[in-house]
Amino acid sequence: MEHHPDIMEMRERYERAAITPRSQGIEALALIAGLYLALSPWITGFSGFTTLAVCNLVTGLAYVLLMADFGSAYERTHARAWAACAIGIWTIISPWVVSGSVATTRTIISNVIVGAVMLLLALAASGMAGKEPRSPAGGRRGMTHSRPASRI
Repeated sequence: MEHHPDIMEMRERYERAAITPRSQGIEALALIAGLYLALSPWITGFSGFTTLAVCNLVTGLAYVLLMADFGSAYERTHARAWAACAIGIWTIISPWVVSGSVATTRTIISNVIVGAVMLLLALAASGMAGKEPRSPAGGRRGMTHSRPASRI
């Protein structure tokens, strides 16, 4: 089964997608966003809200683990981007959902902005699974352009 032509073609497609500057940029920005979320209580000064601080720490580290290493193992990790989308949504709503009175201007601004960035990066990563890198001529690689037969 491992040498089936369809599986080999799919792996080659994922490898081509993983080496693009776009995929590498998405991975780098996702790691920065996840680390920021994990450290945000201490960066923006709301570490006194223990429940949200712990939530952001755990959620940020989980996001980093989900989005890390796209470049070297894209064919096995692109599906994790959908879970990262859920983490982005959770990050946006967590100041209002986490127990305690933690919905302050600092927590809301920090979580909504980084949550939106995380969600967009995860959507971009999940959308790359079906994308085929384009050849310089603008067509898909491996595709030939032929003219349709003319009718007489």
